[in-house]
Amino acid sequence: MGGPVPQKRMPRILVVDDNEENAALMSQLLQARGYHVRVVHHAPDAEREIATNLPDLILLDVIMPGKNGYELCRELKADPKTRLIPLVMITGLTDREDKIRGIQAGADDFLNKPIFPEELFARVGSLLKLKEFTDELESAEDVLCTLGLSVEARDPYTEGHCERLARYATELGRQLGLDEDSLVALRRGGFLHDLGKITVPDEILKKGANLTPREWEIMKQHPITGEMICRPLKSLRQVLPIIRNHHEHWNGTGYPDGLRGEQIPLLARVLQVADVYDALITERPYKPALAHDDAAGTMRHEADLGLWDPNLVKEFLAMRRREQAA
Repeated sequence: MGGPVPQKRMPRILVVDDNEENAALMSQLLQARGYHVRVVHHAPDAEREIATNLPDLILLDVIMPGKNGYELCRELKADPKTRLIPLVMITGLTDREDKIRGIQAGADDFLNKPIFPEELFARVGSLLKLKEFTDELESAEDVLCTLGLSVEARDPYTEGHCERLARYATELGRQLGLDEDSLVALRRGGFLHDLGKITVPDEILKKGANLTPREWEIMKQHPITGEMICRPLKSLRQVLPIIRNHHEHWNGTGYPDGLRGEQIPLLARVLQVADVYDALITERPYKPALAHDDAAGTMRHEADLGLWDPNLVKEFLAMRRREQAA
């Protein structure tokens, strides 16, 4: 016989309303349905509560003293940690322009005062179902990232590579002024770039150098395989070019597509430079670890030969120089 079926966690709802009567009414209605409800009355209290315990849904009053609902909504939707939390704006305003302001701030839905229980339950239930789907997608991404780490774990010489690569690439992306979605893609790319190596046999993967032509052809398939594994998740669409193209060369001699120059997607080039640096400063069975200055010299030389984007190599090495001087 199987064990007991785990109980599903009831969603957490945060009510933000400076009107204590309205807040109490919504809290009572939602708690009667079994939801876990927290009530705060001002934006700063909401920010502290969200930082401590992420809710599954936020009911946010528009008119509050100090920071109003529009401003708080805009900030939450701009933050990668909170942008996917469904947010319902509660308003007594009926003007069309007010609703447009809410939409522009990123609100997912609206409720007009006075609150009608059945409408409250319908909107909350619908958005929580959407949040559940979003969480399932994030769980799928986590599984893929774990698989990426399992590829790394097959070779003791690459321990910590994914984490370092994600950090280097994200730091370089930030220096280049890339947007937050691109930085998230670079971090994910650090863990997923070599996912396709999961199908490469150990005797090839751990050989490192002196591969036979047949072994090399097998190895060169891993960017395509990794892209195919991740393609079903639409949330990884910005990561796919990183996975497929991080072995392309600036002069067109790379694989799998023989792209050259700016044909190679920028995010792939960013991660590629970080990848090369980490490979050079890490000991492998077929080579010793290089000191930073030697690695920098090698990267400049290889950029001159046409392997890497010379401008990104320059930016990356300048970034590392500043970090080491700090």
